[in-house]
Amino acid sequence: MAQELGPFSLEKIDIHSENFESEGLLRSRLKLNHLRMIVAIEDTGQISAAAEVLNMSQPAASRMLSEMESIVKTPLYERVARGVLLTTFGAALARRARKILLELREASREIAELRTGKGGSVFIGAVTAPAMSLVVPAIRQVTAAYPGIEINIQVETSNVLARELLAARHDFILSRIPDDLNPRLFHVHEIGVERACLIVREGHPLFQKPVASLEDLPGYDWVFQPPGTLLRRTLEDVFLSKGVPLPDNIVNTSSLLLTLAIVCSTNAIAPIALEMAQFLAGQTSKAGEARILPIDFEINVRPYSLITARERALPPSARLLYDMILEQSRALAP
Repeated sequence: MAQELGPFSLEKIDIHSENFESEGLLRSRLKLNHLRMIVAIEDTGQISAAAEVLNMSQPAASRMLSEMESIVKTPLYERVARGVLLTTFGAALARRARKILLELREASREIAELRTGKGGSVFIGAVTAPAMSLVVPAIRQVTAAYPGIEINIQVETSNVLARELLAARHDFILSRIPDDLNPRLFHVHEIGVERACLIVREGHPLFQKPVASLEDLPGYDWVFQPPGTLLRRTLEDVFLSKGVPLPDNIVNTSSLLLTLAIVCSTNAIAPIALEMAQFLAGQTSKAGEARILPIDFEINVRPYSLITARERALPPSARLLYDMILEQSRALAP
């Protein structure tokens, strides 16, 4: 592993340049916009998209990348079929740049909080079940006790949320670590299993039986989350483990609103988090026509956790909400 020199890991960058080693990046012409550019390139994989993120023209973005390579005296990216890919040096610089930009954002946030006397902002992400059962009650508590806090929430799949956390767009998440990410990048506090259920419209033919069996289900249309998502894989494993054929007619969507629209207007079946289904069943709108289908099997998704990025401290407002969610989870634990 490269030794840390100042804020960057640069041991591997042009080790034959005595001038570069003696001056380092702190005394070079590297600017904040250069750091933003290398991070944008890593996030988008395209110079044109990175230029759009930074609100500049593509030629200007290309010149900026050339400037960066001149400063660090090594190639930072290479062109591939669909855009550009960071080299080992570029990836190392992007990783450090992201941390620097995050610290600057936190400094700006802390100064703003001190100047205004408000409680600051919290950025969190959650999968559906803990968003309903843990985040909502915790928000009610924290906003009552500290009315100045502004809370930003994203409800998404674990694959999206974990990457958003690593990109410093969230303070913490209630989610799972995807299989393709290094768990050493995170600090994890396991909370509990996410229970799911099946929903259908009111008056669905399956309600003619007291309880639906797995064998009753493949003949109907289904609305699933996109292939590879955890809830879908869990339900597919239920079918396969029982030797029951998977449904043939499937609509794939990550939109809960579209899922409800299809379920309430057809005989389709959809798996969703139990907490969300219970909430919907109590509404008076069209969405309230969705009903939980009694079934003779369980759908338990892999446990979710409170997750933070390792080596990144939570700001005070985020720590406050984190602790309240943790306390709420302990109160609900069996």
